[in-house]
Amino acid sequence: MAALPSRSLIRRAALLVLLVVAQIGVAAQMAPMGATRVISLIPATTEMLFAMGAGDKLVAAGSYDRYPPEVERLPRVGALLDPNIERILTLKPDLVVLYGTQTELKNRLDRANIPYYTYVHKGLPDISETIRSLGRRVGVAHPADALASSIEARLLKIRSDVAILPRPKTLLVFGRERGSLRNIDASGGVGFLHDMLEAAGGADALSDVKRQSVMMTTEMVLARAPEVILELRYAPPDAGDAEDMRQWNTLAAVPAVKNKRIYQLRGEEYVVPGPRVVMAVEQMARTLHPEAFR
Repeated sequence: MAALPSRSLIRRAALLVLLVVAQIGVAAQMAPMGATRVISLIPATTEMLFAMGAGDKLVAAGSYDRYPPEVERLPRVGALLDPNIERILTLKPDLVVLYGTQTELKNRLDRANIPYYTYVHKGLPDISETIRSLGRRVGVAHPADALASSIEARLLKIRSDVAILPRPKTLLVFGRERGSLRNIDASGGVGFLHDMLEAAGGADALSDVKRQSVMMTTEMVLARAPEVILELRYAPPDAGDAEDMRQWNTLAAVPAVKNKRIYQLRGEEYVVPGPRVVMAVEQMARTLHPEAFR
C-alpha cells in the first residue's frame, strides 16, 4: 500500500498552488487592458472599431476603407492582395486586424512578435460575434457588446415586421457586365448576402445552391423565374444607370420583369458586413414589402 503524503508535503503543495495563483493574478493585472495601436485592413472591422468607440486606437487602415468619414485621416497600408508589410511594421502596431487568408502577412507579424486578429467573412450572425470578440481585443468589451446587442435587436424587429407576409422568390444580383446581362453574379444559398435577403423577407431564388455566389446565364435566370430582382450597386450613380437597368427587359418572360419588380439598391453597406448592415436589411425589406412600413 502506498504511503500517504505527510502533512508537511501537503502544506508545501498548497503553498506552491497559492504562489502560482498569486503570480497569475499579478500577470493579469500587469497585462494591458487592450490594444492601443491598431491597424485594420478590412472595411467591415474598421467600421466596427469606430462604431464601438475605438476609432482613436486606429493608426492605419486598409486601402478600401471609406466609412465613417473620420477614416480619411488615417494612412493606408494596402488591403487583401497588396498589404504594405514594411509600412505596417514601421507603424509599430500592437494589433493588426487582417484576413484569414493573408498567410505571408501573418508569418511576418509572428516573426516581429506583433499580435493579430484573424477575420473570416461568413454569415450575418458573425457580424455580432466579430464585434464582441474584437471589442474584447481592443479593451472596449462593454460598448462592443452594446453595439452587437443593438444590431441583433434591430434585425429581430425587421424580421418580425415581415414575418407574416408572403416571401417573394428573389434574385439578388451583386455584379454583371455593364450594359449587358453577361456574367451575372448572384447570391447563392449561403453567406452574408443570402442571410440579409432572408432577414428582409425574401425567398432566395438560389437557396438550393449552397455557395455564396453563383455565376448565372440568362437561361438560368429564365429557369429560376424570380418574382423580384434586386441589383446591388456600390459606385455613385451615373447617366448610364437607367439604360443599364433596362437590359433586364430583354427577359420578358421572367415574372420580375413582367411585373416591373426590378430594383437597384445602392450603397457599400450592402457588401460591407459591418454595423450598417441593419440599414441595408431594412432597405431590402422596404423594397420587398413596402406595405409593412407604411
